Amino acid sequence: MVRNFIFLALVALAVTIYALIECVRARPNDVRSLPKMAWVAVIILLPLLGAGLWFWLGRPPASAYGNPKKETRTATGAPDDDPEFLRNLEVQRRQKAREEELRRKEAELQARERKAEESGDQSDEGGNPTEDTPRHTP
Repeated sequence: MVRNFIFLALVALAVTIYALIECVRARPNDVRSLPKMAWVAVIILLPLLGAGLWFWLGRPPASAYGNPKKETRTATGAPDDDPEFLRNLEVQRRQKAREEELRRKEAELQARERKAEESGDQSDEGGNPTEDTPRHTP
């Protein structure tokens, strides 16, 4: 019988301490029914009853603690485990490939324009050879 009483007293003490810690950690504007300091006094003066009242009437709603169902990314996770990070890497790789292809095409176009200018300098507008160009006589 004494063992049961000690066990129940330890459970009551644990619940009271848990309620007290949770009350102290709660933001003052999230606490319901009474001011935060009044809840601390109720929990201390009425140990088990005060803890029960805190959980029933004073505890902030679950939305004040954040949505536990919402999945959050941990800062210690490896980047290659994050699908968004991998997607961003793929997008960056594609952009670099497009830019490189564009640079290659622009260089090719400029080379063609230079070649056309060089061949255009050797003939006049009618396509007849200029004086600098050697004439072929049959």
